[in-house]
Amino acid sequence: MEEIKITSVLTTIALIVIGVLLFELIIFVHEFGHFITAKKSGVKVNEFSLGMGPKIFSFGKGETKYSLRLFPIGGFCAMEGEDEESEEPRAFNNAKVWKRMIIIVAGAVMNIILGFVLMFVIVVQQPAYSSNVVSAFPVTSYSANSGLEKGDVIKSINGYSIWNSMDFNYPIATSNLETVNGNSLEIYKEDCCNFLYNMTATLVNDKKIADKDYEKVVTLLSKAAEEINAVTDKNSANKIYREYYKKINESCNNKDYKIEKIVEKETRQRFLADIVVERNGKETELKNVQFFTYTTKDNSEPKVSMDFYVEPIEKNVGSVTSQTFKQTVSTCKMVYASLGGLLSGKFSFNDMSGPVGIASAITDVASTSLESNGFMDAVNSIIYIMMIITINLGLFNMLPFPALDGGRFVFLIIEAIRGKSVPRKAEAIVNGVGMALLILLMIVITANDVFKLIW
Repeated sequence: MEEIKITSVLTTIALIVIGVLLFELIIFVHEFGHFITAKKSGVKVNEFSLGMGPKIFSFGKGETKYSLRLFPIGGFCAMEGEDEESEEPRAFNNAKVWKRMIIIVAGAVMNIILGFVLMFVIVVQQPAYSSNVVSAFPVTSYSANSGLEKGDVIKSINGYSIWNSMDFNYPIATSNLETVNGNSLEIYKEDCCNFLYNMTATLVNDKKIADKDYEKVVTLLSKAAEEINAVTDKNSANKIYREYYKKINESCNNKDYKIEKIVEKETRQRFLADIVVERNGKETELKNVQFFTYTTKDNSEPKVSMDFYVEPIEKNVGSVTSQTFKQTVSTCKMVYASLGGLLSGKFSFNDMSGPVGIASAITDVASTSLESNGFMDAVNSIIYIMMIITINLGLFNMLPFPALDGGRFVFLIIEAIRGKSVPRKAEAIVNGVGMALLILLMIVITANDVFKLIW
């Protein structure tokens, strides 16, 4: 028992070390983007540092000092003349504006490239990939009874464009759930109709209903729906449901098809979605497609899931490359959509996380993966989170906010248009205020993360 505990502790420590190293890799790649483009552009770099705070050690090579600092929460590439006037010919402020633009955006570009590499590590391990083409429905599917059909290519969900199956995650995660009474007559009648519809769909897909009998079955379904919706009690609805279940079953080759029992729940939650599909070469909008939540055995929190199957994509060199690219783009879309959600009020301040919250999330995900699927699955979970973080860092840094790379880039655009730079003093004041606000925001977010951990 003691040996098992020691092994568990060592495994947890190993995962924490992997997480820290990956986080430092993200910072290193970002700052290296600035560093290498500065060097190639002839700009003098005074110091390249990994980590913040007191120095652990440093050494000089040429004109640049390289440092490793105590706290693994950041890093910097200090260029001559970056934040102050300098007479040095090779200072940042004396470089041509287009060179400075490249240096500024290089950090974000390197983060996106790293995201692509980390995504490749995840994608290449998968045996096959999921498309956004509907292939079949389970018996309990509601989306099939709301207008979705086999062969539909999902193009958007609630206005969010769908390029691949990974894009399903955002509209699901941000869905507004409607709580309904699972014992109500309305929901019970919906269940009766839905189970009939999907039992029929299953029989059709399994080729158990002959083509000549298809119209007859469709007519039976229509009559069943009319009769069920006309009754005023559950017993009558259930009786009609069972009668038509038997009639439809008699139209197929399997005479002993088991009747699906309708399970009642006191409360249920559903997600109504407006879905645009491509069907027979034309786009069709489906309003109020229904998805109900489910509860996992190890998690009482209700989850929303797409209740249909999609066509697989065979794994080969081409699909690995295309899926890596598409899923990286999907992550970028999700990050920008999340930032837009924060600005629009769709997400609250409580949904934001800083270093403490991120570390906590990494630990939780890694622990869950470790318990269920082993060490490598935990490592892959960490890699996935780090992939999201590096893309998040790259895109967030390019927001046009003072002190961020995007804010500095705006000043360079103004300089390129005017033909002369913005007064250094004015730029310093704006960036100083921006930095103060960012530091304040980080302090507040970190305090909130700690509060959530404790309470």
